[in-house]
Amino acid sequence: MLKLGLIGKGISRSQSARLHVLLGRMCGMDVTYDYLDSDVIKDFDLIKQLTTCAETGYAGVNVTHPYKTSARKLITPRKRLPEALGSVNTVVFREDGWRGDNTDFVGFMRGYQKQFGDAKPGTVLQMGAGGVGLATAFGLRGLGADKILIHDKDAARGEELVATLVAANANAAFVGEDDLSDAVRASDGLINCTPVGMNQYPGCPFDTDLFGGQKWAFDAVYTPVQTAFLRAAAKSGIDVMTGFELFFFQGIEAFEVFSGAEIDADAARDEYFNAYPEALTG
Repeated sequence: MLKLGLIGKGISRSQSARLHVLLGRMCGMDVTYDYLDSDVIKDFDLIKQLTTCAETGYAGVNVTHPYKTSARKLITPRKRLPEALGSVNTVVFREDGWRGDNTDFVGFMRGYQKQFGDAKPGTVLQMGAGGVGLATAFGLRGLGADKILIHDKDAARGEELVATLVAANANAAFVGEDDLSDAVRASDGLINCTPVGMNQYPGCPFDTDLFGGQKWAFDAVYTPVQTAFLRAAAKSGIDVMTGFELFFFQGIEAFEVFSGAEIDADAARDEYFNAYPEALTG
């Protein structure tokens, strides 16, 4: 039995459980995956919850909003986690302590390479500097982006992410509202790491009239999979990567960390879509 879970706030609609259970079944493992929701658990405390999980047989847990940054301060980072990446989404309980990783960061890179091959990201404009934005920005750094442009309505948060990237030797800059249109036009890649486009927050974070010269686009939103942003980008001749790719590859990476197994991603994709065909459209 491999006992896993997800710690977060308002996570009842997460699809993580069905992915991890399916991956376990592929490996001949009996997997349970619990939702540990701070909206449901009375007097929730992150340290207390992690300690309880460690003491009650969990192999590990995923951590999502709004606890990724706090969790980073409580764990020993795995070797591949960049020192400046100040959040984790995967915690593994070992006899010698709690180990943490950010599989969003690695999952984004794997998804990009699956979708676009060896093509370099070029100059990229990213909307959103929150938790997933931190991970994708470091993914862009890992992929060798020429320049990472960050825009966030909270300018202080955007500037903080830029400072973190620059300290990690990435070429990054903050883009304010006045310069946003020019930045969209000048970019090779466009990324949405805001909630805009989710079922509960409909719309498109970019001015679609500026589309046409860009090469690729990615939306971290995966409910729905085909967002207004990606539909408009594809219509303009831009190659697109859906948020499902990030969800899928970060999940595989996390499961491999939890279990020690190696997952055949192509086989897992086929299994997942056979089991959940609606995932293709969201």
